[in-house]
Amino acid sequence: MRPPIAYRVIAFLSWPFFYGLFRLRARGTENLPASGGFVLACNHISNLDPWPVGLPLWPKRWLRFMAKSELYWWPATYVLDGVGAFPVRRGVGDVEAIETAVRLAQEGHVVVMFPEGTRRAKGLVKRHVARPRSGAARIALEAGVPLVPCAVSGMDRLRRLGPLRVAYAAPLDIDDLRGSSDVREAAQEATERLMARIEELEASLA
Repeated sequence: MRPPIAYRVIAFLSWPFFYGLFRLRARGTENLPASGGFVLACNHISNLDPWPVGLPLWPKRWLRFMAKSELYWWPATYVLDGVGAFPVRRGVGDVEAIETAVRLAQEGHVVVMFPEGTRRAKGLVKRHVARPRSGAARIALEAGVPLVPCAVSGMDRLRRLGPLRVAYAAPLDIDDLRGSSDVREAAQEATERLMARIEELEASLA
């Protein structure tokens, strides 16, 4: 599946800045499934996190991002639609967004999720608190696809020009949770395993 033109243009123009100016380096790309869809779950530091997460996989794979609905305003809507993102309404259990993510993963796309739900720190009073949510695990379990942990570092130091680092882990072992009669409990258990692995990855990048 070829990415949209907007995605290709943005990736092409961003590459020199992130790899040159910010010295982006990635490890663990060999851990990612070579084909088929999966859920890629990452820590969340900045609104620019999609760049270091996605650039190391471009142009072989392109990522489908679940973007908060607050970002969908003119002209950002056209950009988000152009790169293949889709909206989610936070805090209301957006069933439509979950169903869209499950369908995309089953169709072979890489669906990116930030389980913390919001950035950890910003200069304004936060309406949504950064705490682990089970959406990423739920999507992976429902879609029957791998759940892959990822971590980025350095996105809070962009004014100092990096360096930026990203690490990808092997898919989590959650096969024992698939088909569970208690979907909520299974998703919560998978989320706990996911966040523990993300924390390990993040610590390794320090």
